[in-house]
Amino acid sequence: MSSTRRRTTRSTRTTRTALTSAFVTVAIAVLVFALHARGALPSEADAAAPTGTTATTEPPAADVPEPSRASSPADLARARALLAALPVKGKAPATGYDRTADFGSPWLDVDHNGCDTRNDVLARDLTDVVRRGPCTVLSGVLLSPYSGARIDFVRGDTTSTRVQIDHVVALENAWVTGAQQRSAEQRQALANDPENLFAVDQHQNAQKRSGDAATWLPADTAFRCTYVAHQVSVKSKYGLWVAPAEHDAMVRVLDHC
Repeated sequence: MSSTRRRTTRSTRTTRTALTSAFVTVAIAVLVFALHARGALPSEADAAAPTGTTATTEPPAADVPEPSRASSPADLARARALLAALPVKGKAPATGYDRTADFGSPWLDVDHNGCDTRNDVLARDLTDVVRRGPCTVLSGVLLSPYSGARIDFVRGDTTSTRVQIDHVVALENAWVTGAQQRSAEQRQALANDPENLFAVDQHQNAQKRSGDAATWLPADTAFRCTYVAHQVSVKSKYGLWVAPAEHDAMVRVLDHC
């Protein structure tokens, strides 16, 4: 065989080998993509997550309503109508008020989804949530609706309190405006109702304490309409009343929405 023919044969074999390798590479890439799409292979985020945790921005399986960040005209009209129908009278004495005895231990699992209310609300209101198991929120990011502050939440003895769960209608306020007359089951439902709960920054929650709309409103003025609308809705839902100063403060807020 001539040298020219041998060189031609080797060149042809080299070309075929290169084409075969390229075909195999493309086939492997397509297969890997298909497996990722079907969830058969772990993603980089899954691989980076600590053992026993799952990085997710999805809410828990329970049907926990999203908090309203901006009230629509229909929401505000409903709030005004509900407020007009609420009884207006003085507060009852708070003598003997006890959070645990009157509203149940914080936090319960009243919706029976296997997760306590605090973890439900954290999973709902935080982003970049990392959990241990299906319920326990280990970390996440909160943009506090009361102040606009960004808080990096990390579960721990000295860090968990940076993010707190606020009762929009404070439980002591509920107690002195009609909750004393509700059943224990109704009071527990009120204390764990997602509509009455927001994850917020520690500073704003500490300022509020048990205040009503006459004594405290969120620092973020853009959120006040939504805040008061939630208060009115909760008070109407659980058969509570409003004190005169509280009623007037609610009217002022809603009139400027």
